[in-house]
Amino acid sequence: MDSHFPFEQLDVYQLSVAYATQVYRATTTFPDTEKFGLTNQMRRAAVSISLNIAEGRGRGGDRELVRYLMIARGSLFEVVAGAQIAGAQIAEQLGFLNVEAARTLRQDAHTLSAKLMTLIKRLTPTS
Repeated sequence: MDSHFPFEQLDVYQLSVAYATQVYRATTTFPDTEKFGLTNQMRRAAVSISLNIAEGRGRGGDRELVRYLMIARGSLFEVVAGAQIAGAQIAEQLGFLNVEAARTLRQDAHTLSAKLMTLIKRLTPTS
């Protein structure tokens, strides 16, 4: 029997898992000196996106789900900032992340952020 948890059916959850995988791959190019620094921070933030979506869905109500989706969005922004620091701002000096990989992470983050906001708006009651 193949049963699913409710969060597994959400498109944003599926996208966030794929994004976390992408972040893990991108950060393999970071030097060992960053293992407990930027590498760890970006990976934890990337995984946090999926975990917060799952936790919010498990809380039972739309209000709680929206709260956790906002936290997930904050974690996504954290990854984008990390990619910007590692790629765009210090790539020439340190070469952590090539500019193309940083650009791809940023573009995919825009897609995921838009889907998160669409779901948040759909679940937020209008007054």
